Amino acid sequence: MKTRFQFIVAFIFFFIVCNNISAQNKTSKLESSLLWEVSGKGLQKSSYLFGTIHMICSKDYFLSEKAKNAFEKSDKLFLEINFTDPNEMSQMQQLAMGKEPLSKKLTPEQLAKLDSILKKSTGMSVQQVDSFDLVTVLSLISMKSFGCTDLKFYEMEFSDAAKKRNVSISGLESVKSQFEILENAYSNDEMLALLEESTPEETIELVDAYKKENIEAMYAFSTDKRFTSEKTKKQILDNRNLNWVKQMPELLKQNGVFIAVGAAHLGGEYGVINLLRKEGYTVKPVMN
Repeated sequence: MKTRFQFIVAFIFFFIVCNNISAQNKTSKLESSLLWEVSGKGLQKSSYLFGTIHMICSKDYFLSEKAKNAFEKSDKLFLEINFTDPNEMSQMQQLAMGKEPLSKKLTPEQLAKLDSILKKSTGMSVQQVDSFDLVTVLSLISMKSFGCTDLKFYEMEFSDAAKKRNVSISGLESVKSQFEILENAYSNDEMLALLEESTPEETIELVDAYKKENIEAMYAFSTDKRFTSEKTKKQILDNRNLNWVKQMPELLKQNGVFIAVGAAHLGGEYGVINLLRKEGYTVKPVMN
């Protein structure tokens, strides 16, 4: 359970699933690659931007040679959250527990709906998760949709490798800020709707898109208007991307930086790739 808590928030921001992967972007179509080289603007050494799925079944886990090589060339690692920071992990475990029991937070109708969803997807009852935040429940159900018990976590793999090389690890934001964004992005009814949509079929489609390094499809997964309003998209993707890119000029000046974030953050008009290009950086896919 401890490992699950460590990745609750980062995963939820990516796993807003849908069936339709044909969302239209206002930017030109991006090449299929999870790894992008960032150069220009006086940088003495290239840095790299990598899109993760956060977690995946062990049988589906992969890290391409190009990603391994880029990581080995890098001197610093930046993740959405620094999962090696004990203070951040302590904060995450606290926030995973709700401010008040779900039995008080939700209406009787919402509780009945949640109980039905839980029994169908996990075999658990609403009483068993009463002390959890609704975000935590969403994560647990989403994780069940993978259909395996041997999940691997990209951020953990990168963190372990960085520690072995004595590479510094930092976060682009805090656990607390992520929870606050999620709580403000969705109403209880909208969160319950997401719980209903978290199915094994959609997870299979998501994993397939990831293994094909299709970031256009993964961006579409997270922005389908049937499940994600424009307001929500701005809060969970666009605004966060803008905040990250504001930090990046100083980060990139350190040279040889490896930045790993959810792949849904790479695409779109306000995706990290397009925003960095607007800042004058050369951002190109690493194909091999």
